Amino acid sequence: MKVLIGQFVTESNANIPHQCEITDYDIAFGEECIQKMQIRPVFEKHGIELIPSIYANAGAAGVVSQRAFAYIESCFLKAVREHLHEIDGIYFMLHGASEVAELEGGSGDHHILQEVRKLVGPYVPIAVACDPHGNLKQDYVESIQILRSYRQSPHTDKEETYEKVTSLLCELLKHRQAIHAVYRKLPLILGGEQSVSADEPVRSINRYMDELEQDPRIQSCSWHVGYIRHDCDVAGCGIVVVPARTEDQAYAETIADQLAAYVWDRRHEFHYTGLTAKPEEALAMTLEFEGSPAVITDSGDNTTSGATGWNTFVLRQVLAVEALKKSFLFAPICDPKTADQLKSCQPGETVRIDLGVGYDALSESVPLDIVVKSHGEIARFVGEELIKVFGSCTLVSVKDRPIDIIISNTSQPIIVNPQLRHLGIEWTDYDVTVVKQGYIFPDFKAQAQFYVMSLTDGATPQDTASIPFKRIMRPMFPIDQI
Repeated sequence: MKVLIGQFVTESNANIPHQCEITDYDIAFGEECIQKMQIRPVFEKHGIELIPSIYANAGAAGVVSQRAFAYIESCFLKAVREHLHEIDGIYFMLHGASEVAELEGGSGDHHILQEVRKLVGPYVPIAVACDPHGNLKQDYVESIQILRSYRQSPHTDKEETYEKVTSLLCELLKHRQAIHAVYRKLPLILGGEQSVSADEPVRSINRYMDELEQDPRIQSCSWHVGYIRHDCDVAGCGIVVVPARTEDQAYAETIADQLAAYVWDRRHEFHYTGLTAKPEEALAMTLEFEGSPAVITDSGDNTTSGATGWNTFVLRQVLAVEALKKSFLFAPICDPKTADQLKSCQPGETVRIDLGVGYDALSESVPLDIVVKSHGEIARFVGEELIKVFGSCTLVSVKDRPIDIIISNTSQPIIVNPQLRHLGIEWTDYDVTVVKQGYIFPDFKAQAQFYVMSLTDGATPQDTASIPFKRIMRPMFPIDQI
């Protein structure tokens, strides 16, 4: 048997001033596509041959340009057409939040699946693994046999989810059943920072879904938080349940209703995880904390959700503190022009820079005298393995102030220790590290003695109820009190 595979990941933030182009993607074909998708062992175990289409991963970025999406989708469809006579099943990793400029319906994920279905027909089994921070719709879900999202946020169970979904597909190919995933939309809209899996009520929701999956009539259950960084008619939370057999389809509908009610009944329990505060209070609490290391997450400029990483607001807050007694690391601030200026500078050299792209008041330029410390790369790691280099950076020290800044030419986030070690930096050597995140990522959380989410302004605002949505379903909680 043969399964066609492919991956398309973009978390499209419409609040930033540029689109996601093909150069923003990590692209792979053939054997490299299979390797990067991390699903080979399960298929090999079942004696199934893989047909790679394309691996395209931009992570969090802007809305996808038409030409970038056209190329990526054409690669999916070309592979399907070429192998149509030999495909037994299809496995895709589709993020769910890939908004495409001027595309009918908006969602690139939905469009790819729609076009693939036109080619293969309604009965070829398709399994999709996805991010819970993606948006769904009825006909998309019901056109898929198996659909399941990650349980954990941050997404520490990616590999586990891939294994789960591919295993279910392999079993379906051996014992063909006429099934499809079941969908329920909830009138509930949440940001990722209000739905961290280590906290309630998500912890209980995940436990309940684990219990439901023990039922032999149910293959999988998912709760999809949704994505709020682009305004669309499918935004909001959703429930997906996959039946085991044809005769279990009606039962899966019942379980979907139960799971939807379980989540809805807990709508008032969703909250920011950990300590959160307005920017002035967040900085004051951090400075007053007696231990170290501490972490401030600049949540309005959260590059893990597509923000630019340009904002200098927190840096200007810290610079305004007289007689600063704590050491700070900013990891990083994105300013391509300044990063390019520093490339030719030698370690130890003193340079005058204007840090900040000056796009708006939040990214206001700051004049600084700095000392160059080192040059390096902003890279993506899986575990300790370097996967891709996305850009360059320079570590500088602000002259006569205990402030170090990583100045990068890319908005790629720094979220794991290996990224900083690759730069020769141990963030725990600093009293305070400022990162462009919303909820704090595990490597920082594990070692921080104190951390706070600063409710800054920017492309990733955290107050869902205050975002001026125009296209979403209404009424919708918590925008509407229902």
